[in-house]
Amino acid sequence: MKELELKYGCNPNQKPSKIYMESGELPIKVLNGKPGYINFLDAFNGWQLVKELKKATGLPAATSFKHVSPAGAAVGLPLSDVERKIYWVDDMDMEFTPLANAYARARGADRMSSFGDFISLSDVCDVPTAKIIAREVSDGVIAPGYEPEALEILKGKKKGGYNVIEIDENYVPDPIEKKQVFGITFEQGRNELNIDEDFFSNIVTENKELTEQAKIDLAIAMITLKYTQSNSVCYVKDGQAIGIGAGQQSRIHCTRLAGSKADNWWLRQSPQVMGLQFVDNIKRADRDNAIDVYMGEEYMDVLAEGAWQKIFKVKPEVFTAEAKRNWLDKMENVTLGSDAFFPFGDNIERAHKSGVKYVAEPGGSIRDDNVIETCNKYGMVMSFTGIRLFHH
Repeated sequence: MKELELKYGCNPNQKPSKIYMESGELPIKVLNGKPGYINFLDAFNGWQLVKELKKATGLPAATSFKHVSPAGAAVGLPLSDVERKIYWVDDMDMEFTPLANAYARARGADRMSSFGDFISLSDVCDVPTAKIIAREVSDGVIAPGYEPEALEILKGKKKGGYNVIEIDENYVPDPIEKKQVFGITFEQGRNELNIDEDFFSNIVTENKELTEQAKIDLAIAMITLKYTQSNSVCYVKDGQAIGIGAGQQSRIHCTRLAGSKADNWWLRQSPQVMGLQFVDNIKRADRDNAIDVYMGEEYMDVLAEGAWQKIFKVKPEVFTAEAKRNWLDKMENVTLGSDAFFPFGDNIERAHKSGVKYVAEPGGSIRDDNVIETCNKYGMVMSFTGIRLFHH
């Protein structure tokens, strides 16, 4: 198959639409459904991300994409009991494979953003992973293959219309890539990134103790940023992205956005949130929305008389700013990556509030000294990679 006609482009009025190869055949097979233009953008960006994560870490990887940026990305490390609960998989009576763990983490990091995601998997989709996907609202999945039973599970989603794409894992694109804007063709060399043992060796802070887990987490941050619309910043902890800020014009706004998502990930593990008693048969999306509002400044929207009874069996206490800050102060050993240099130390000040200890950024700002000084103030470890990772 050299080309595939699509229903429409980014929007219904953008017709005709197709994907095609200028030479050779498309490296994909559509096993189910009818993926659209944005589905394929998410699928191809996500596939590159998980393939590179697998190469860099040696672990199965998964990502959850929305609107051409990852909402979550993770490798297949085991889930703790708390993580199983906050990712809503604690009721699943099955053996969790590394790939299933990876997707549970990728989907669970920011469930609000992942609603209706497109999934990319580094390995053949197995049955446990398919079972997790089956219970979530999602547009589709791309993987290098599917176990027969897993494929049948996925085909049952969306009344048989769930998008399932198989990609040739041996496909290598041309080293030069092109795209058109306003009828004008842009051409550039592909952004190749090889994260080896020496990638984070240029440590510029007083503290130079970079742990092996921190190296894995920084690699996840860098690769995630490579496929996130810039400006972008990524917080990572224990093998998964916990806060991704994408497409912000100001880097501090990006750092704050990603930091607030990382904070929410940690707040969901607090006794106040873990102890919420939801009414029976509440939908998963409604439960996620209620938690998000409860943790935010608009908490009375779910605690007001007449509102809470529709969500909770027992009215929760207000999660005060002081209580939230006390819990957030317990978050530690978080890593932070940036797709370009931090121009001011205020980004590090904000990162510190979310428990960041390890930082990787290209360096090269005229205020690098101020950024390094701020890291030293908090005992952080910072590596200058020398590589910018803008993605548009």
